Amino acid sequence: MSLPPVRPVTLDEIKAARERTRDVVLRTPLVKLDTGKNGPDIRLKLENLQPTNAYKIRGAVNAVAMLSDEAKQRGVWTISAGNAGQGVAYAARAAGVPCRVVVIDSAPQAKIDRMRALGAELIPTPFDVCWRALIDHTFPGMDGTLVHPFDDHNFIAGHAAIG
Repeated sequence: MSLPPVRPVTLDEIKAARERTRDVVLRTPLVKLDTGKNGPDIRLKLENLQPTNAYKIRGAVNAVAMLSDEAKQRGVWTISAGNAGQGVAYAARAAGVPCRVVVIDSAPQAKIDRMRALGAELIPTPFDVCWRALIDHTFPGMDGTLVHPFDDHNFIAGHAAIG
């Protein structure tokens, strides 16, 4: 089973996401990599400088910001082995929104510790169950809004606002 395609994100949506996220997400530098005199022009966007050390914070902050007040009260949840979970936990904490993460049971301990430190309630789950939940967009007993880590239009628009 494959996921249906997500519609393209418009430039206006990207600009709006950038405005929505600018007070929470850092504007990270773009640096030129020294590849030598005849080397290719390679630039690095230093998203490792974000509070969560990853670009996923951009999509998470935008997705949480797009929720209605009612949805924010119910909370958010996601499925992750680390970076998306950290991003959603960070975004939820910044917005005062409850957060749960269905975390793949093989996730690195450092990622688990960080999601927990950011205030997320963690639900360790086997990989195959997590994958099925990603496809189905549901998880048993889960309330609140799913912030899907790769199949969410607002999450994608937030990533596109990287600049």
